[in-house]
Amino acid sequence: MAKAKLSGHWGEAVAAEYLRRRRYQLLACNYHTRFGEIDLIVKSLRYIVFVEVKTRQDDRFAQAREFVTERKQARVRTSAQIWLENNPTPLQPRFDVIEVYAPEGEGKPRIVHLKDAF
Repeated sequence: MAKAKLSGHWGEAVAAEYLRRRRYQLLACNYHTRFGEIDLIVKSLRYIVFVEVKTRQDDRFAQAREFVTERKQARVRTSAQIWLENNPTPLQPRFDVIEVYAPEGEGKPRIVHLKDAF
C-alpha cells in the first residue's frame, strides 16, 4: 500500500512539472473536501483545470483513465464546485486526466494528457 501511495504522489509531481512546462500555473495540490480529493488544480489563460492524475507502470491491463470511474468523476466535480465557491474566477472550468506511465527502471515516464476528459 505504501508503494502505491508513493507512486501516486510521484506521478502527481511529474504531472505538475509537465503542466508547469506548458505554462499552467499550479494553484493547489491534493485539495481535500469531505466529498473527495482533487490531485491538481491549475490555471491557464482561459481555464481553471481540475486534474485527476493516474500513475501506472504500463497500460497492458488497462489504460489509466479507465480507473477514473463515474463515482470518482462525481466526487471531483463536487469538490471542484466547493473550490470554485471559495475561489471565484471568471475562467472556464475544465476536468482533465493525466496518465503517467512509469515502467520500473526504464527512462523517463510517458505522459498522456486528456483535456476535457469528463
